Amino acid sequence: MHRFYLPPDRSDQQELTLSERESHHAVNVLRVRVGERVAVLNGEGVEYLCEVIVADKKNVRLSVRQKIQHESLPFKITLLQAMTKGKSMDFIIQKATELCAHRIVPLAAERSIIQIDAVDAQAKVQKWRAIAIDSIKQCGCPWLPEIELPQTPRDHIGRDETCDMHFAASLQGNTRHPREYIDDFRCENNCIPKNISVWIGPEGDYTPAESNAIFSSGALPITLGRVVLRSETAAVYCLSVLNYELQSLVKES
Repeated sequence: MHRFYLPPDRSDQQELTLSERESHHAVNVLRVRVGERVAVLNGEGVEYLCEVIVADKKNVRLSVRQKIQHESLPFKITLLQAMTKGKSMDFIIQKATELCAHRIVPLAAERSIIQIDAVDAQAKVQKWRAIAIDSIKQCGCPWLPEIELPQTPRDHIGRDETCDMHFAASLQGNTRHPREYIDDFRCENNCIPKNISVWIGPEGDYTPAESNAIFSSGALPITLGRVVLRSETAAVYCLSVLNYELQSLVKES
């Protein structure tokens, strides 16, 4: 079944009209026809099962047959990602969405090859959001991650956000597997952490000053194994491991 996206303020109706971009894709690329069943995601956990009643490349209209409210995961993961060059950042956004990241914070680290100004930042976020939308349509995840404007690591630390567990992928020797930290948290609190953040550095990692600031803010150093991973691989690795560990604990409870 083909999936499409409509924001919440345009999707809570008995008849839905896809945007011109979505309509063009539906008719010209996917070849949807009147009477076909499709799904619409609103990015906030709701999925609408619909029937196509008008198939026009600028105006696809749908009749809602069923509304499904998906239960959210009992934990939220924030990816604090140093920006990478070229399409690798697009890849990170795509995979982070598929792996149910709740929020993505792009970071302009000192060793990030890419540095963007305020005007470019808005355009980048719009592009990344479009990639995230395409990702939820492809994988069926009903939740669209929040994607923030790029900021420096120090700017983010200065926000002093409250989080159950802060992790930082580290190349240093004093690291532990995230499972060990999560097990310690469970023993102390009799529950799993509800809000988790994880720092991923650029190629060459964060500078010593940035690393000191990150760990001084309470981040726990985690290992990614014996080999040095590329930044985009590290992001996928961390999100995969955290989802695996936390979802397995949810099933046990």
